[in-house]
Parts: sequence; structure tokens; C-alpha cells
Amino acid sequence: MTNKKKLTILGKKTSIPDSPEESRLETVDNPHVDTQYVIRFTCPEFTTICPITSQPDFANIIIDYIPEKYIVESKSLKIFLSSFRNFNGFHEHCTILVAKKIITAVSPIWLRIGGYWYPRGGIPIDIHWQTGRPPDNVWIPEQKIAPYRGR
Repeated sequence: MTNKKKLTILGKKTSIPDSPEESRLETVDNPHVDTQYVIRFTCPEFTTICPITSQPDFANIIIDYIPEKYIVESKSLKIFLSSFRNFNGFHEHCTILVAKKIITAVSPIWLRIGGYWYPRGGIPIDIHWQTGRPPDNVWIPEQKIAPYRGR
């Protein structure tokens, strides 16, 4: 059963931290530690700032992971992802930073992240990373999004 005392974000009015470093991911106990299954988070409105031009960059971030003892509490994840809004970071840095923060928080059996960055200058950039091979006995859906076609 989840220890509700350790949750400080869920059910409370929470402001968005100024940076991802100041944000924290909260966790809850995995209710099915005896079963391997995939949790998917999709953030189609991820926003950050280009460190060179100071222009906003937008992405669709898809996170798939197989939990072990803990799962990410979703409101804390939303607050964490929102903390990138004023963060200066290249696409690669932001995508991998999200993955590493989740790994630190929950030590998943396996994690995959796809950062599908919307084009600026006509070139979309996609960043993909995973922790290793997923277990053979778990169904993992494709990270399939519609390709960018312009207007």
C-alpha cells in the first residue's frame, strides 16, 4: 500500500519549479510487483527554450517503462515536465534528462523514451534512448506518431 505521508504534491496546490533540477518526482508503490507490465506517459505539449536563440522548442515526449518496486506519481511527473518551460537545453539534453530523472526516482526494470521534436528551420529532430533490451514476455507498443507533414 502506498505511504501517503511521503506524497507532497498530489492533492495539493503546487507551483511549477523554475528548473528541472529543482523539481522532484514522487513515487508510489507498484501495486503489481509480481507482474511485468508497461506504463506509458505521453506529453504532446512539452516545451523548453533553445539555449542559443532563446526561442521556444516543442516536443511530443513518450516515456515507456516497466516498473519494479515503485511507479512515478503522475502529477509530480506533470510538474517536472512543466519545469522545462523556462529551461535552456538542446533537444538531446532535455530528452535524456527526463529519462535519467525517472530512472533515479523509480529504478525501473526497463525504460524507453522518444522525444519527437517539432521542426524549427524545417527539420524535425527525434531523440530515442532506452536502458537496454526489454524483457521478452512483455508487450511493448510502438511509439508511433504521425510524421510531420507541414501545413
